Amino acid sequence: MKEKKIYVNTFGCQQNEADSETLLAIAESKGYKETDRAEDADLILFNTCAVREHAELKALSTTGALKHLKAKNPNLKIGLCGCMVQQEHRAEDIRTKYPYVDFVFGTNKISSFGDILDRVEHSKKRLFLVESYEKNPGKICEGLPVKRKYPYRAYVSVMYGCNNFCTYCVVPYVRGRERSREKESVLEEVRGLVQNGCKEITLLGQNVNSYGKDLAAPVSFSRLLEEICKIPGDFVVKFMTSHPKDATEELFDTIWKNPKCERHFHLPLQAGSNEILKKMNRKYSFEEYYALVQSLRRRMPEIAITTDIIVGFPGESEEDFQRTLNAMEKCRFDGIFSFNYSPRKGTPAAKLPDRIPDEVLKDRMARLLRLQESIQTEKNREMVGRTLRALCEGESKTDPRYLSARSDSGRLIHFPKPEAAPSAGDYVAVKITEARSIMLFGEVVL
Repeated sequence: MKEKKIYVNTFGCQQNEADSETLLAIAESKGYKETDRAEDADLILFNTCAVREHAELKALSTTGALKHLKAKNPNLKIGLCGCMVQQEHRAEDIRTKYPYVDFVFGTNKISSFGDILDRVEHSKKRLFLVESYEKNPGKICEGLPVKRKYPYRAYVSVMYGCNNFCTYCVVPYVRGRERSREKESVLEEVRGLVQNGCKEITLLGQNVNSYGKDLAAPVSFSRLLEEICKIPGDFVVKFMTSHPKDATEELFDTIWKNPKCERHFHLPLQAGSNEILKKMNRKYSFEEYYALVQSLRRRMPEIAITTDIIVGFPGESEEDFQRTLNAMEKCRFDGIFSFNYSPRKGTPAAKLPDRIPDEVLKDRMARLLRLQESIQTEKNREMVGRTLRALCEGESKTDPRYLSARSDSGRLIHFPKPEAAPSAGDYVAVKITEARSIMLFGEVVL
């Protein structure tokens, strides 16, 4: 019997990557083997993203390129899943404009992928299996298989969905309301990973700080983190994403007291203007946000703080934007993820007037990036001469003479490959010799 092959292309965030690891494992249980070439596949699956229009257009464009593969091989099965197709209008787009796509399923159907594969293999009709979260709230299924991409690094979802309803964000509509896993289920998964040699564990949730509030016996995210840090083994625990309104002093204390917690905190600001933050429904002021930054750095002066910033939210004046630049100067972030505002159909912000012209968006983004590059370069230069503990990630993607590693604060480090080269997943001590805006260079200390 011919071996069946599956090709999976993942767009978007770490949660999508984690979902794809489960989808791959389920496919393998059905007799499929992963291939990294779409041309060799019997089944192609795209796991899509909806956070920004660019991500959707990229997924649709890449889907369009599959038409010629289907023409060459009529038996090829093509499927789309993930956040983009959870939206009714996008699922309808696929139905009418992409007739060579055989099946579509939403984010609340991932645990049913095995059954979906059976239906796809035996059905001559196209399958559209998308239900709103109002109809299908999406239950948490424990014990699903996972095919980890790396043996030394793992994603562990602790909760799903979001209750915040930021006015620009589609996540509550495509991922549903907040649903937390039971604490013991999370701990059991982490114990298994550590016992198998995993060195870096990233806890995932649309808002991890809200973890446990919906459980029959409520438990805080801080408590979950404490319990994970008690697990014996040499590993680092990371998490994302945090919402400032739920970031607590208790959580900061837990990170400070536990050396297994990564010295990095991702705390999305989105804007420095209180008026814009209010329009975004972020539920905090910049002053409240900055107090959190100060609180973290009081406990851990070495902690790296990164953030998200949206440029050009509807109605953003030059004065509003300048407040964002001032916020960056004040907070001195170690890194930012910046995005032009992208209207998402069905969100309140998509209906707001006063859209920012493209030329203004381009100018503001350029100014923001120049400022951040200056701050980041200066902060990275403070690392020169220091020896940092880092987790080796293997060969550099740009130069095979170098290896790459991540420090305990999440900084990317490149260093010349020594004679006795460490393997991916090994801890190394690296003395920093050079700093640039987005990376450090150093030498292994033996």
